[in-house]
Amino acid sequence: MSGSTAQRQPVALPPDADDPTPRGAAAMARLLPAVPSTLRIPLAARACGDALFPEVAVGDKVAAAALAAIGDDGRAWLDDRTSVYCTLARTRRFRERAARFLEAQPDARIVNLGCGLADYFQWLDNGRARMTDADLPEVVALRRALLPPPGPRHDVREVDLCAGGWWDALALPAGRAEAPLFAFSEGVLMYLRPQQVTALLASFGERAPAGSVFAFDALVGLAVGHAAFHPSLRRTAAQLHWGPNHLDELTAPHARLRLRAVEPLLEGYGWPYPITGPVFHALAGVPLYALYAVEAVD
Repeated sequence: MSGSTAQRQPVALPPDADDPTPRGAAAMARLLPAVPSTLRIPLAARACGDALFPEVAVGDKVAAAALAAIGDDGRAWLDDRTSVYCTLARTRRFRERAARFLEAQPDARIVNLGCGLADYFQWLDNGRARMTDADLPEVVALRRALLPPPGPRHDVREVDLCAGGWWDALALPAGRAEAPLFAFSEGVLMYLRPQQVTALLASFGERAPAGSVFAFDALVGLAVGHAAFHPSLRRTAAQLHWGPNHLDELTAPHARLRLRAVEPLLEGYGWPYPITGPVFHALAGVPLYALYAVEAVD
C-alpha cells in the first residue's frame, strides 16, 4: 500500500538500492516515507496472520519471504489483531471480487493502484488475464528487489496517483468503448486528501470503459486525523486524511459512477463488532470500516 501528497518530494534511494540481497532490501525499506512504510502492516498480516485467523486465511506464497528480507519478524504488527483480521478479510474480498469479474471477462485487465508488496496475480492468473501493479517509485524498487519478476501478462509500473495523468501513465484504456477493467486500491485512499480522492474517482468515472469497476477500502470519515489511536498506524508517521461520511460522496465526483457494493469488514472479527458494527452503520450512514465498489456506466 502507498499513497502520496500533492507536494510529494522525490525520495533518494540508498546507495545499495540495486543490491538484491536482504541487506539492500532492508535498507530500502528503512528509507520509505511515512505512508509507503505502512506496507509493512498488510505484509505482516499476510505473512503471519493465517494461523491466527484461519477462517480468513489467504495462503500468500510470497509475503513471508518478503517480510523476512526487509528484516521484520512481524511480531509488532501481529499485536494489532484487529488489523491483521481486517487485512486478511479485505484481501479475500478484493480477490473474490476480481475473480468474479474475470469469470465474466476472462481477458480483462486487473489494476492494483498502490500495490505495495501485495501479489494478487498469484491468485488471479487464469492464463488469460493481464495484471498491472502500480505504486510510487521507491515502492516499485523495493518490490522488484523482493518479489518474483512479473511474467508476460503482468507489468509493474511507477505512478503517483495524486499527480495528473496517472491514467495515461499506466496505459489504461484510451476510450470508453474498450474492454472494461477491474481496478482496486487496498489501504490507499484513507491516506489521501479529500480533493485527491475526489480527483481519483472523477478520473475513473471519466476515463473507464463502461462496466469497469473500482474497489477500495475506507474507514469512516470520523477517523480522519486520529491515526494515533490506531495500534499499528501509530507506529508510523502516517495520518488518516479521508473517509466517507455519506455514501453519496463515493459517486458524486462523476455522473457515470454507481455504487455497487458496501461490505463491512469488522463484523466478522468478533465481539463487540457483530453488535456495534450494524448499529454504527445505521446511525452514521456508513460502516466503521468497509470495502466499497463503484462501477462506471453509460
